[in-house]
Amino acid sequence: MLVEKRDSLKGEITVPGDKSISHRAILFASLAKGTTEIDGLLMNEDCLYTINAFRKMQVKIEILPDNKVRIHGNGLYSLKPPTTVLNSGTSGTALRLLLGVLAGQPFNSVLTRDDYALRKPVGKVVTHLRQMGANIDGRDSGNLCPLRITPAKLKGVTCNLSIFDTYIKSPMLIAGLYAEGETKVIEKIKSRDHSELMLNHLGADLKIDGLEVTSKRIENLYANDIKVPGDISTAAYFITAALLVPNSDVTIKNVGINPTRTGILDVYKSMGAKIEILNERTVNNEKVADIRATSSSLKATEIKGALIPRLLDEIPIIAVAATMAKGTTVFKDLNGFKIKESNRLKYIVQELSKLGASIRETEDGMIVEGGKELKGAIVEGYNDAAITMSLCVAGLIAENETMIRKTQILDIAYPEFITVLNKL
Repeated sequence: MLVEKRDSLKGEITVPGDKSISHRAILFASLAKGTTEIDGLLMNEDCLYTINAFRKMQVKIEILPDNKVRIHGNGLYSLKPPTTVLNSGTSGTALRLLLGVLAGQPFNSVLTRDDYALRKPVGKVVTHLRQMGANIDGRDSGNLCPLRITPAKLKGVTCNLSIFDTYIKSPMLIAGLYAEGETKVIEKIKSRDHSELMLNHLGADLKIDGLEVTSKRIENLYANDIKVPGDISTAAYFITAALLVPNSDVTIKNVGINPTRTGILDVYKSMGAKIEILNERTVNNEKVADIRATSSSLKATEIKGALIPRLLDEIPIIAVAATMAKGTTVFKDLNGFKIKESNRLKYIVQELSKLGASIRETEDGMIVEGGKELKGAIVEGYNDAAITMSLCVAGLIAENETMIRKTQILDIAYPEFITVLNKL
């Protein structure tokens, strides 16, 4: 991918549907009784795997034009035994949510993922579901797919989650819909709450009390149409580009601004960014708005603590913004998070350094000395969408041309990215 410096970005755009919400919309609508229409679904490969998994359990799902899907659910207790293995593709989110569903079913199932993802650990979700009584077996004591799930009588438990284990919350709340008694999840920091909001939209009656969420067995979920907002993690690249490229004025329409996901907006505002939230509204319990970003002179900041879980996916693109900020931006408290474990932090430091950025990794984060001019070079995207799109934004402000290698992941994650960028 070849990227050239730009002297202006202007216009209105939309971004694909939020990935986290899209997976949940498919899953929860498949468990609900009645017909749910989903508008704005992210139609990527991962979501198609989720659709296919429920089709194998005899849920009728129609894929309509314009990112719309119609799901004819038979109810919470009406899934049918799959005759073949269920595949969650490359999505860890789909894998964990499906585990929460399958743990409570009265039939056997096998859940796997794509070949290259088979070596990735499932994480602690299997351990916590087993504490509820789930029967889950697999390689490495259930830490690696394929996983075999057999019928079990689930019981409610109380679970205290660390800030590193928030991915366990949704599978437990889903399993709690099938369990005897109450399932209570207590967090250290408020994490993404898309599951709670959507389950209640479909009649689950989850109790939310600060950092405590309680799920219990219910008679059913009931169909209710869902509009999926644009993904703020995707909008982040266009917001950042508008802030950094001179003479820019970009509005991204219909973006989800759930408070558990807007850490990047808080960081940029602390850096002096010119960002406006327009036309704010609530759609199926989710906050949605248009976001306008214009060219800004940024100043350095410190990113740490409670902010981190609210902007983990955006760390690479914030690092790009930090290269242009006046002063030294410090990222802390990243140990234990996937940004470190996946080497994504190492990659963004390494590749931005090739462009001339003054940036270095630390024991628990990174430090970026801002204000140093970037110069085009040959860099690598590592087939990681966040790294690739972040480097693309860096290329928009770097002198001369920037060549990004290993970018094929965009064909799956966001094929229209360059097309949309070129329209601005």
